[in-house]
Amino acid sequence: MCLAIPGKIIKIEDDDAIVDYISEKRVGKIVEGTYKVGDYVIIQGGLVIEQIPEEQAKKWLKALPK
Repeated sequence: MCLAIPGKIIKIEDDDAIVDYISEKRVGKIVEGTYKVGDYVIIQGGLVIEQIPEEQAKKWLKALPK
């Protein structure tokens, strides 16, 4: 089973979203949908697959072990 962790988009270059995951940054390919800097998203297999409401994302991130 895979745990999906929301990350915050900090930059968009063409169809790539640079996403901040607490202490690391990853790139996710945007294949459909409209996203902007500041959106919280889930990346699976290198693709941005879902946008998560900010309140929900922050709740999930707060629940993660430190």
